Amino acid sequence: MTVNVHIEQFHGLPVFDFVQALEEAEEKGDAGAARLPEAASVAWKVGLEYESEKTFVERWQQFLDTVDTERVSAVVIGQWSPEEPDGFREPMEAIVAAADRLPALRALFVGDITFEECEISWIQQCDITPLLTAFPQLAELVVRGASEGWDGDGDGLALKPLRHEALRALRFEAGGLPGSVVRSVAGCDFPALERLELWLGVDNYGGDATMDDLTPFLDGTRFPALRHLGLQNSEFEDDIAAAVAHAPVVARLESLNLSMGVLTDQGATALLEGQPLTHLRSLDLHHHFLTEEMQQRLRQALPGVELDLSEPGKPDDEWRYVAVAE
Repeated sequence: MTVNVHIEQFHGLPVFDFVQALEEAEEKGDAGAARLPEAASVAWKVGLEYESEKTFVERWQQFLDTVDTERVSAVVIGQWSPEEPDGFREPMEAIVAAADRLPALRALFVGDITFEECEISWIQQCDITPLLTAFPQLAELVVRGASEGWDGDGDGLALKPLRHEALRALRFEAGGLPGSVVRSVAGCDFPALERLELWLGVDNYGGDATMDDLTPFLDGTRFPALRHLGLQNSEFEDDIAAAVAHAPVVARLESLNLSMGVLTDQGATALLEGQPLTHLRSLDLHHHFLTEEMQQRLRQALPGVELDLSEPGKPDDEWRYVAVAE
C-alpha cells in the first residue's frame, strides 16, 4: 500500500484545488476568470504541479490575493516543490506570516502528496510548532511526511511541547515517525484533543519510537478529552496490542485504531484476553496478519463493535510489512 490518491474531503468540506483552477484559467489567457467557489464552502488546496514555473510562495500569495481568506476555514497544502523533494520551512513561514489573513482557519492538512509526486518517506517536513502557535483556534492538524534531508538541506519533522487550547484532532502520517516527535506530542498540553493518530512506520525510514514513548498515551494521564486513539502502521503492533489490552485510557475511548501494522494472532489474543472492548463503537485492524480462526474469534467476541478486518496478509508469510513505509 502507498498513498496513491489525493484527499477529496477535509474537515467536513470538499477539497477544491485552487492552483488547478488558476492554471486552467491561465491557459485560456485570463487568470482572473478562474471559476472559484464561495470561500467558506470548501477546503482550499494550494500546491504545485510537476515542473511548475511558479514557486509555492508565489502560488500562496495568489491564493491570499484572490480568495476572501477571512472566511476560509480549511486549507490543504499539496506539493510545495516542483521537482525534487525540498524542505517545508519556506512554505511554512509564508503560511505563518499570513495568519492574520486567515482568522477563521480551523483545519490544516500539510502534505496532500501522493507517491507519484513524492514518496512519503522523502517528504521533507520541518519544525511545525509555529503552525500551532500562529493559529491558536486551529481545531484539526494533519501532517504527512517526516524525512531528514533528502538532499542534505531538509530539517526533518519536529515539534516542541506546547499548550494549545483549541486543537481537537491531530494526525501524523509517516513511513517513519521520529521518536522525538512522539515524545514531544506526549509532552504537549492539549486539553481539547479528542482524536490522536500516529503512523509510526519503520526504523529504516526514521521510525524509532519505542513502547516507552507510547506509555503516556496509554496510561490515561494525557489528553483528558481523548476519545479516539490510533497507534498504527507499526512493526511492533503486537506489543502495542498487548499494552492496549491493559491500558487505562481504553475505558474512555469510543474508537481504537491498531491498523496498517504487523498485527498477528499473538497481538489479537492479548486484546481478547485483556480488558473488555465491547464499549467501543469501532475497532480498526485493517492490514493485518491474522488467521481466519482469529478473525472469527474477534467477530464473535465483539458483536456490537464496528470491526475492520480488511486487507488481510498471509499469517504464515515470513515477510510481514507495514502498510506505508517508503
